[in-house]
Amino acid sequence: MIDPVLASRLQFALTTIVHIIFPVMSMGLAPFLVYFTWKDIRTGEAIYEQLRRFWTKIFAVSFVVGTVTGIVLEFEFGTNFAAFSTTAGELFGGPLALEGMMAFMLEATFLGVFVFGRERVGDALYMVSAVAVGLGTWLSAVWILIANSWMQTPRGYELVTENDQVIVTLVDPIAAYANPRFPWMFVHMQNAAVESVALFMAGLGAYFVFRHHVWDYPVENVDFWETTLKFGLIALIVTAPLQVIHGDLYARHVFETQPQKFAAMEAVWETDTYVPEYLVAFPTSLTDLLDPRAKNVFGIGIPGGASWLASGGDPQATIQGLEEFEGPQPPVAIVFWAFRIMVALGFWFILLAVWGGYRWWRGELLEDDLLHKALMLSAPLGIVAVELGWIVTEVGRQPWVIQDVMRTSDGVSPGLTGAEATLTLAGFAVVYLGLLTLYAYVVARIVRAGPPDVDGSAARDASETPASEVSVDD
Repeated sequence: MIDPVLASRLQFALTTIVHIIFPVMSMGLAPFLVYFTWKDIRTGEAIYEQLRRFWTKIFAVSFVVGTVTGIVLEFEFGTNFAAFSTTAGELFGGPLALEGMMAFMLEATFLGVFVFGRERVGDALYMVSAVAVGLGTWLSAVWILIANSWMQTPRGYELVTENDQVIVTLVDPIAAYANPRFPWMFVHMQNAAVESVALFMAGLGAYFVFRHHVWDYPVENVDFWETTLKFGLIALIVTAPLQVIHGDLYARHVFETQPQKFAAMEAVWETDTYVPEYLVAFPTSLTDLLDPRAKNVFGIGIPGGASWLASGGDPQATIQGLEEFEGPQPPVAIVFWAFRIMVALGFWFILLAVWGGYRWWRGELLEDDLLHKALMLSAPLGIVAVELGWIVTEVGRQPWVIQDVMRTSDGVSPGLTGAEATLTLAGFAVVYLGLLTLYAYVVARIVRAGPPDVDGSAARDASETPASEVSVDD
């Protein structure tokens, strides 16, 4: 049987990794749906009604599956991490409760109107429902990230002893909930969600455009897919550079507030200056290949790059090494590689945005088969980058569940046995992977069905609103 601490961590990691896909899709789609709804009401053009109705289906499926998988995460705080919940419940429980009472209820209340009420309510109320659904989706992220960011940079609390147990008590709600990590996490997460959906839209549109323009395969509603490609590309042009720029500033904030995590991100064991930014690194001994704490590595890097990143421009800056910190260290190999792959994907997304924007400007967007293939292959990579970012965030914080306050091993439910934890881990693996498979199947069915007919016409917008008219000005 697996140790209950390890099994609980693996279970929470598994359920989170699967669950995060669905909020990313719904949060990323929210601004698109608000825009499509506004354009549909304002112009009455069929293309916007098709876009709104098609992507609303995927949004609704993502919302439903995300709700089911997200509720389980909150129960895990009681079943697997009861000691953590007992210690930090006063601070951690408040944002989770507000997420349910404020954000979820707002989203759920208006979702019915938004999905089923277009023909039953007026334009004004329908537009309100679109904005409310989008606002509720993003408010959910606010409260979840407030709770998580407090675990990264805890503020506004005191430790008191009640019944021989140390309890975290809230003394300054503003300091706790407006902690220094929250704005960094919120901007990075929400931009990543929009970027992920933009990649998915661009990749999906590129697939049908590639079939039609390159393979000369007749594609029904090709104007819809051309427009989808262009909207995805517009969003990618905006979000991809912002994500990298903001990520650079975010990494500097991590260096200042969580130096142990930053040292793990850069695999720095001994305090040093002029620390290189390794692009790749491998242990020099074959026996260390599976050792996540291998210190002797061969790497290809930028001299002084890590110091420059940490300080914001000084390649001679000092980085505190992992050996300076007492107790266990995070699994460095996981954090190191997750960070590098995430950064590499971020620069790849910028390249895609510049490439696509240039080809569009040249009037060759619909004929560039290599670009289409690149977009198709990159469609799921936004989600992959989000997953890697959360791995850096959560694994890099180890061994702490609350930074410098409570270790993860102390937060696990005291009565939990290895057999119980292993059994639930196996059960959740089966259920969550089954839900993910079902979600992918349903989304694939929606895509294969294509955009809905509008007034009995499969593509009335083909003559009224050419896809070529879509631009950033819209």
